[in-house]
Amino acid sequence: MKELKDYIRSIPDFPEKGIIFRDITSILQSADGLKLAIDELVKRLDGVEFDVIAGAESRGFIFGMPVSYLLHKPFIPIRKAGKLPCETVSKTYDLEYGQATIEIHKDAITPGMKVVLLDDLIATGGTMKAAAELVEELGGEVVELLFVMELVDLKGRDVLKDYRVESVVQFEGA
Repeated sequence: MKELKDYIRSIPDFPEKGIIFRDITSILQSADGLKLAIDELVKRLDGVEFDVIAGAESRGFIFGMPVSYLLHKPFIPIRKAGKLPCETVSKTYDLEYGQATIEIHKDAITPGMKVVLLDDLIATGGTMKAAAELVEELGGEVVELLFVMELVDLKGRDVLKDYRVESVVQFEGA
């Protein structure tokens, strides 16, 4: 029986020499791989008390929606700046080269709401740190950060040390 790691394609020297890109599209292109990924994410939420799943654009949507559906929980999109139609709150954070801004609808999280943040990948942790801060700014409580895969050497867990972090697959090295 294949493990989820077996469905993740590794592409050497992308986007630059010395980097091994871990590609999740190979999970999506396999019915068995996709089912396994969703089942593993759902399994990691067993026993976790929460009200809603929020996913970061866009791969957090891909994996967050089926998990929300299976667990009968609402889904909240966290989007790039300027993409949400109603009143939003935003957070700007640093990237390796520059900055990015994410937003969430101001009425998406209510005080005391327990939130699981979900994305495909934890690398440096910047996006999810910003997402967690948005949830907390609106009065929500982040109960778990959940990822399909983790690039261990980039130490995203250190940035997210104040939160419970779970990942299905871990990769070490470039």
